[in-house]
Amino acid sequence: MIIDIYTHLAPKSFLDRMVTLAPRLGNIATRLLAVKPLYDLDIRFKDMDVLPDYRQLICLPNPSLEEIGPVETGRELARIANDELAELCTKYPDRFVGFAASVYLDDVESAIAEADRAIHQLGAKGVLVYNHVAGHPLDEKRFRPFFAAMAQFSRPIWLHPTRTAAVKDYASEEKSRFEMWWCFGWPYDTSVAMARLVFDGLFDRHPDLEIITHHCGGMIPFFDGRVGPGLDVLGARTTDEDYSQILPSLKLPHMDYFKRFFGDTAMFGATTGVKCGLDFFGPSKIVFATDAPLGPICKTYDGIADMDIDPTVRDAILYANAAKLLRL
Repeated sequence: MIIDIYTHLAPKSFLDRMVTLAPRLGNIATRLLAVKPLYDLDIRFKDMDVLPDYRQLICLPNPSLEEIGPVETGRELARIANDELAELCTKYPDRFVGFAASVYLDDVESAIAEADRAIHQLGAKGVLVYNHVAGHPLDEKRFRPFFAAMAQFSRPIWLHPTRTAAVKDYASEEKSRFEMWWCFGWPYDTSVAMARLVFDGLFDRHPDLEIITHHCGGMIPFFDGRVGPGLDVLGARTTDEDYSQILPSLKLPHMDYFKRFFGDTAMFGATTGVKCGLDFFGPSKIVFATDAPLGPICKTYDGIADMDIDPTVRDAILYANAAKLLRL
């Protein structure tokens, strides 16, 4: 079996309700509706049939629920999405190994309650969260109870990037251009979110917490020197804040915590980044993912199949690591 641990699916009824509740989404909703395999199962299954014995872990696509609307909207959409994804997994077990539940994390109490319901009543394999919550970093203390709950539930977290053109590239301009907010902004945001969680001591509080980073850990594996030795002198470049107690407060060298994350292979078929991630995270921390239907299935698989790696490592990437994470 091949397990694709990071794919996106938005049931049509969920999309219709999303448009009704958040009519100002505009071109975002239009784009989602244009990607028919997101909700048309006949098309999706044909795309999946290109690989034998291939199954997907499904979760919602962008935008995050916090970006769609206020708390009442987010709560309702999370419940609708989780009910519908759970139903699809029950109806098509030969297609879907499970789903990552959605939560409205800007309301931490309701997010914990919905994660609890989705995991223990609907069978969710874990929870999808984003690199920030409507512009708020994940290391804000108000989010600590959510991470504590996920550690108690013993289920993984899927960490997904989110950024729009509103985050501009240059101070002189009004917005990001040429989709650099997506191409480079998303990996950057992933890297920053990982670093903020590490320096906040997340893994000291919850050493067994499992977090799957999209797109193979963003920039972290490639910039391991800057992240490691470069941040050994954390605070030396900063004059208006005192960071001198950050590293001493951690129980382990900070680089050890970065290697506790998992990285996926959703790199649009590129292999250089996957090889880098494999070297950084290690063979037990890389999981096969395509980002389908927003990323290519065959091209991503072919890249892994053609890599010069031990067959046991390839099997771990394509199946075994995900099976362990998903408690299959």
